[in-house]
Amino acid sequence: MLRTTPAAPTGTAAKVPPQSATPAVPGAPGARTRGRHRNRRKNGRVKTGVVVALACGLLAAGTTFALHLGLAAARVNAPAASAPSTGTAGRGAAAATTLQVLSVSPDNSADPLTPANPVRIVFSAPLTAKSPLPTFSPAVAGRWQSVGNNTIVFTPSAAVAATTEETLLIPGGRSGERSVTGLTLTASVTAVFQAGGWSTLRLEQLLAQLGYLPMTWNPSGSSQPGSTVAASYLKGRTVVAVPASGVLSWQSGYPAALTSQWQPGKSGVILTGALMAFEANEGLPMTGNVTSGLWQALLSAVERGQSNPNGYAFALVVKAHPETITIWHNGRVVMHGVANTGAPATPTPNGTWPVYLRRAAQVMRGLYPNGTPYADPVQYVSFFNGDYAVHSMKRASFGTAQSLGCVELPLNEAKQAYPYLTYGSLVTVTGPAPETAS
Repeated sequence: MLRTTPAAPTGTAAKVPPQSATPAVPGAPGARTRGRHRNRRKNGRVKTGVVVALACGLLAAGTTFALHLGLAAARVNAPAASAPSTGTAGRGAAAATTLQVLSVSPDNSADPLTPANPVRIVFSAPLTAKSPLPTFSPAVAGRWQSVGNNTIVFTPSAAVAATTEETLLIPGGRSGERSVTGLTLTASVTAVFQAGGWSTLRLEQLLAQLGYLPMTWNPSGSSQPGSTVAASYLKGRTVVAVPASGVLSWQSGYPAALTSQWQPGKSGVILTGALMAFEANEGLPMTGNVTSGLWQALLSAVERGQSNPNGYAFALVVKAHPETITIWHNGRVVMHGVANTGAPATPTPNGTWPVYLRRAAQVMRGLYPNGTPYADPVQYVSFFNGDYAVHSMKRASFGTAQSLGCVELPLNEAKQAYPYLTYGSLVTVTGPAPETAS
């Protein structure tokens, strides 16, 4: 049954763990009781940069770049600031005892790395002209120079290819960076960032690593699924694993109805669903779009090892005789039963969509094709395509095309399905139009 659509939730989406037999109703501020919902999405480009002025003299050298799959955000792990030394009473703040890296840009930038958009490093004090130059890996032509008091800038001779991942090493220790007053950088600082925008394949690799995609990352030349080339950081800490080139492979158990829709490195409904699932779990607006904030949250989740708590679920509704629904969770079938889809006058469209709104119970209101109003109480509601949803319904029989467009299930089946149809889970509807079904 259908034809009543609540408005899309605003702000943070509620989380419903699969283990719950009767999950709580997700919050949906501003929900309406009638009319169609359309989930509007905007695509935008996020630019952030740090433009600071500092100086100490002209420095020149080559640089280096690492060609891997791209990261969207720079991660800098600088040595912790030393505690200020105790001084004579009444003197105010004590002098710093170590040199610090205050910032590295580009940071969270989708801007290309070009002569007009260089790399900037801001230190806590001016550097001596004898300080060693930071390096990238592998080398590329360009030059370093001082700007203002505390900043050095690297300008590449030519634009760096988009989605190229760069690893920047700022040397520390006895032979590392030194200020004009003799302060030293206690340990080397490493930053990893990307030039010219984020990489879809890198995004997919991270989502798969956290369980938001049912795939395994296989680096080239490695037989160990999920192995990576780690980026080293201060004191041996690995902030973000940087993958070498490789491929994503499907985990076993999923049907062709899902796997056939996958195109590695390209946007599509599978990636959109994974992004929405991640956003819901992280309390982000559920848009399915890639933003700077999403990259920040994703890289942070990878660093914490915070995997998808709901697992990966997929629902397939087949308009045959009888009509059925099958749900896979983490590669195995967890539910299979009869269902009703739309009657000839109100057919259920074929296609694949992510679940975007969930309610444990509500009253469906609308009009029958003849104009007669209805108000039907239903339970375990998962909206996936506008005002089309999977939900319970009181019927004398199931397995035929008799609904007003929704996917109707017996109460016990709907209760069983609901914990798996979490935000971002995909629902595929397939089969002939109801008037031609046998």
